[in-house]
Amino acid sequence: MVATVSAATDRLFQQAQALHRAGRLAEAEAGYRQLLKLDPRHADSLNFLGVAAAQRGDSAAAVQLIGQAISLRPSAADYHDNLGLALLAQGRLDEAGNSHRKALRLDPNHAGAHNHFATILAKRGQPAEAERHYRVALKLQPNHVEAHNNLGVLLTAEERLDEAEQHLRAALRLAPGYVDAYANLGAALRNLGRLEEAEAAFRAGLRLAPTLPALRYNLSGLLLLTGRYEEAWPLYEARQHLPGAPAARFDLPQWQGEDLGQETLLLHAEQGAGDVIMACRYLTCLPPEARFRVEVPAPLVRLVAGLVGAERVVVRGAALPAAAFHCPLASLPLAFGTRLDTIPAPEGYLQADPGAVAAWQKRLGALPGLRVGLVWAGNPEHADDRRRSIPPALLAPLSEVPAVSFVSLQKGWDTAPPVKLTDWSAELGDFADTAALIAALDLVIGVDTAVIHLAGALGRPAWLLNRFDPHWVWRNSGETSPWYAGVRQFRQSEPGGWAAMVPRIAAEITHWAQS
Repeated sequence: MVATVSAATDRLFQQAQALHRAGRLAEAEAGYRQLLKLDPRHADSLNFLGVAAAQRGDSAAAVQLIGQAISLRPSAADYHDNLGLALLAQGRLDEAGNSHRKALRLDPNHAGAHNHFATILAKRGQPAEAERHYRVALKLQPNHVEAHNNLGVLLTAEERLDEAEQHLRAALRLAPGYVDAYANLGAALRNLGRLEEAEAAFRAGLRLAPTLPALRYNLSGLLLLTGRYEEAWPLYEARQHLPGAPAARFDLPQWQGEDLGQETLLLHAEQGAGDVIMACRYLTCLPPEARFRVEVPAPLVRLVAGLVGAERVVVRGAALPAAAFHCPLASLPLAFGTRLDTIPAPEGYLQADPGAVAAWQKRLGALPGLRVGLVWAGNPEHADDRRRSIPPALLAPLSEVPAVSFVSLQKGWDTAPPVKLTDWSAELGDFADTAALIAALDLVIGVDTAVIHLAGALGRPAWLLNRFDPHWVWRNSGETSPWYAGVRQFRQSEPGGWAAMVPRIAAEITHWAQS
């Protein structure tokens, strides 16, 4: 809606709008400001100045300017919708949702507001309501590119991958240069197991935006999954620039594998516990005389200290030593130029405390049959947890396995599976405690969590119940992984196919126990 004060102001506004649409933000903003000198109450200019500020990344200015526009014209649905986007950029989720809701009260047929409110609902963990609003947006505006893309992302998270593909391809038909849609389509195709098509989507996006972190990171995961490490590792560094990645904490050059001499190297964890445990194998590759410190979260301190010595381990949050270089643990494969045939220590590199292992062996001796550790769920805050965790009720076939005692290695669970479990998990205060119990067990069975990484790092036998679209560590086919020689994989035959897998696992455990 354009507020016409005079022919002159109308002409100035149209000129500023044309510059804005052409992406010439500085010139457009100058035009809006010139117009506001003529008419300080020109609400549309205030609104679009706020939109331009948001596009420049200045969400605080955007909130202020759009708020001024709303004070002049509170009934403008567009203004409230734009304010919601600016508030979302500041992480003010509830306020953003309220703004989009207000826009919809003012104009129930505002397709953009339906799309934006759906995004808020998805972030709040309300996928059904989010889907409803995305579909309303598309009913109102069938060619709404963002709504197609966003619905595709939601459906991918819900594992409705065929539907997701349809909407993401629709977005690209409508906007062939829509880079985010290439990243999202590639992710959906990867989850469907159509790796060549996924790679083509990622590379098509990168031709348009060669430095976009999401595309570089997604392509790196696919390359790692298929064993093309040399190309993958440099691209994998893009993870440090993804939205939500930890902010840069070190004003130091990143170590690239060069000779350290007498300089100190600061290594630090940036990912989940399983990723940290996997990367710790590289600590055995550093020269004995190397001066380094390893910063890890508190639950990993004792475990890592057992590998490199307590004097080299720093708990996250404590004062850090002076250093000449830093390196995230997940960047060590790049620093060492890792290839498939040079992965260090696949047979195991961590050791549990012998005294603690002996104590667990004594307690486990009271259990009949073979002792099998069980973990069925990961951290619920993990982005992939829904796909990797097993609903406890589906584990019922394990209750019929003879001559096996199951021991819970699951922390923080609310619903127990219908399986007889010995549960000492309250005594597992950190990963060193868990390592000692794992070392005393005959076998560990679990989904892709830190526990499986820990069993593999200890060189203990483990069975991984793996989702259809695995993490790159586990490769895209086969029962084994080059990263952990002792881990045997059981893969879903289709996305979400736990119900078919668990009876097979029960039969395999029975056969294994009998043999």
